[in-house]
Amino acid sequence: MIIKRKLEIVVISDVHLGTNACHAKKLLNYLNCITPKKLILNGDIIDAWQFNKQYFPKQHLKIIKKIMDMAADGVEVIYITGNHDDILRKFTGTTIGNVSIVDKKVLDIDGKQAWFFHGDVFDISIKNAKWLTKLGSYGYNMLLWLNRLSNLVLEKLGKEKYSKSKKIKNSKSNSSKVIYTFEKVISNLAIENGYDYVICGHIHHPKMEIKETKKGQTLYMNSGDWMEHFTALEYQFKRWKLYHYNKDKLAPFFVDEDVSDLQIKDLIAAITIFKQTKQI
Repeated sequence: MIIKRKLEIVVISDVHLGTNACHAKKLLNYLNCITPKKLILNGDIIDAWQFNKQYFPKQHLKIIKKIMDMAADGVEVIYITGNHDDILRKFTGTTIGNVSIVDKKVLDIDGKQAWFFHGDVFDISIKNAKWLTKLGSYGYNMLLWLNRLSNLVLEKLGKEKYSKSKKIKNSKSNSSKVIYTFEKVISNLAIENGYDYVICGHIHHPKMEIKETKKGQTLYMNSGDWMEHFTALEYQFKRWKLYHYNKDKLAPFFVDEDVSDLQIKDLIAAITIFKQTKQI
């Protein structure tokens, strides 16, 4: 018997279903081990930029099915749109049962104001050169795919795994300034608007840190991703925690779910339902 962890809120982002770099199996294991009251999908869950009907494995479909099952069981699912799933922004404001689609969300959590959004609205590169950003995304995902292949070889040789993409991202000359600016702009805006918490994704950099200015302070949080870091934000007992799948799991948990009848057409049908409901 599996004992699931009960949580008030769970936040995940940057899953990028539909790409080779997505680790859907790990995410499914995680979702099967928790029972949240609210599940906040903070953008880039489905990667519409690289959507290919020829590649959408059963493990990826299982994630969608699991989320829908959670909603059917009473979990409030809040889907916040990101830049890779921006096609859903035309359905902002749509609510179907326990599932709602929004661009941002403000929640009162035990008397504190929490501001949720993906974070791409603060990314100048996306606003000014979306085509270039898409090109970079393809290169990043290819790098992750090649990294997975090389790690399989290293694992068989008994050597330590290596992440080239993490090394590039953590390089001071490449990204630390961008990440610092991103966090500073978002945190300052949250402080100016009186938010106790600001929660985003987008930059694939999991973090929890108190940010302060002369005007006050806020708790900045980034839920990370499920391509490299495998992280989520959890809220329970009036406390936030940054969950790391590789460090915090007690034991692997695998579920054999029957999804033999779940095909790409079912995913397309789900999107069609959103569209039809919006028009009613």
